[in-house]
Amino acid sequence: QVQLVESGGGLVQAGGSLRLSCAASGRTFSRYSMGWFRQAPGKEREFVAAIRWSGSGFNYADSVKGRFTISRDNAKNTVYLQMARLKPDDTAVYYCAADLAGYTRAAVHDYEYWGQGTQVTVSS
Repeated sequence: QVQLVESGGGLVQAGGSLRLSCAASGRTFSRYSMGWFRQAPGKEREFVAAIRWSGSGFNYADSVKGRFTISRDNAKNTVYLQMARLKPDDTAVYYCAADLAGYTRAAVHDYEYWGQGTQVTVSS
């Protein structure tokens, strides 16, 4: 079993930055890949970014490339999402998720464990 707890969400003006954190507990964190997803009101949950267990492989949605950076600290069992140049369209609940297969996959159904989410609101 894996427990994931996100933090760092909030209200920010367009053009600003936020850093989300996801603390993991339970099974060995360093053995699985981690992903960030988001869900806006009335929309389906969508992929944002993923990072391999080693921290050496990445995958980003086109909508966030060049603005968001995913990273992890296996010693702290934590994955981060640094978000810069935020836009109102980035407003959503952001979720972290764990993929035990270890790939940087983008499909919701590939991830076995999910956090409860943290709200990010970007004002124009």
